Amino acid sequence: MAKEFRRYLVTSALPYANGPVHIGHLAGVYIPSDIYTRYLRLKGCDVISVCGSDEHGVPITIKARREGVTPQEIVDRYHELIKRSFERLGMSFDIYSRTSSPTHAVTASEFFRKLYDEGKFIERTSMQFYDEEAQTFLADRYITGTCPRCGNDRAYGDQCEKCGSTLSPDELVDPRSAVSGAVPVKRETRHWYLPLDRYEEFLREWILDGHKEWRANVYGQCKSWLDGGLQPRAVSRDLDWGIPVPVEGAEGKVLYVWFDAPIGYISATKDLTPDWEKYWKSGDTKMVHFIGKDNIVFHCIVFPAMLKAHGGYILPENVPANEFLNLEGEKISTSRNWAVWLHEYLDEFPGKEDVLRYVLCASAPEAKDNDFTWKDFQARNNNELVAVLGNFV
Repeated sequence: MAKEFRRYLVTSALPYANGPVHIGHLAGVYIPSDIYTRYLRLKGCDVISVCGSDEHGVPITIKARREGVTPQEIVDRYHELIKRSFERLGMSFDIYSRTSSPTHAVTASEFFRKLYDEGKFIERTSMQFYDEEAQTFLADRYITGTCPRCGNDRAYGDQCEKCGSTLSPDELVDPRSAVSGAVPVKRETRHWYLPLDRYEEFLREWILDGHKEWRANVYGQCKSWLDGGLQPRAVSRDLDWGIPVPVEGAEGKVLYVWFDAPIGYISATKDLTPDWEKYWKSGDTKMVHFIGKDNIVFHCIVFPAMLKAHGGYILPENVPANEFLNLEGEKISTSRNWAVWLHEYLDEFPGKEDVLRYVLCASAPEAKDNDFTWKDFQARNNNELVAVLGNFV
């Protein structure tokens, strides 16, 4: 028998505030999220939709360094651009927050501190890459090199964007610092880790036995991770941009963005309503995360393990993740500027917001990667909206 819910909490993946939003983001996450939220509102349901800018990622510090400005200037610029673009498109978020907000800093710090005080973390000293020229430890994204799987010579220390493989910096061939270009050396550093292996049995039961209705791509990726055996995951980083680790002796360390960012859903809800707890801590609330497929592991494995470790929070009932949208047969690439940027589309096609929404719905990459072409855009506008729908009206 289907469970009855009194209210709904809809979250949309927090876009990185290091660049504008493009059509791939819209098709993968934001338009599906908006459709679901509007549907629930039309039914008269108690629903809130939360989103916001993820402002503590390493790509932000890299961009700031390249432009010779502060990370705060970068996030302020792109937070406003993204927020305004969503408003112009007609997205119906109840709040569009940001992870640089005071509420978020307090919420994330308190979340970490509770787990720390209860002994939920393990502390490890390890050898990590260090840039002697820049005199800084290098987070995964600050290390580039050749992918051992596909040979792409511009892979990052956490992921190869060409073949999609998840990597560690130690796997890269000929690693280099993205800061100075120097060959990094190994130095000792101390960090805190969330022992995901301790939650493996819980996650296996909760997902593999309890959520067989999840989309095949989500369920399959979760099963693959669980079958491979979970490992402790770092929740801190050696960086000067982010939320400081709230522990004595942790100077120069911040919360790792993948620990910090999902807590942004909680802090956004806090900023939205004093009744935030009924959306996060009541068993009769249904929480749904809308994400892209590259975020599955964080929303289905890492964040639920964090919530379980903390206690008192509900877990997501569903995590619909779309596949990727390509552009004219090629993968969308922000580094190569191969994208249709939302703010530019809105400037070029005033009053045509719903045309874009319609086309991205009609060719949504729900079960497999799909392709956006301007020829198809034109055909759907002229043949389906103007001719079929226009004549019907």
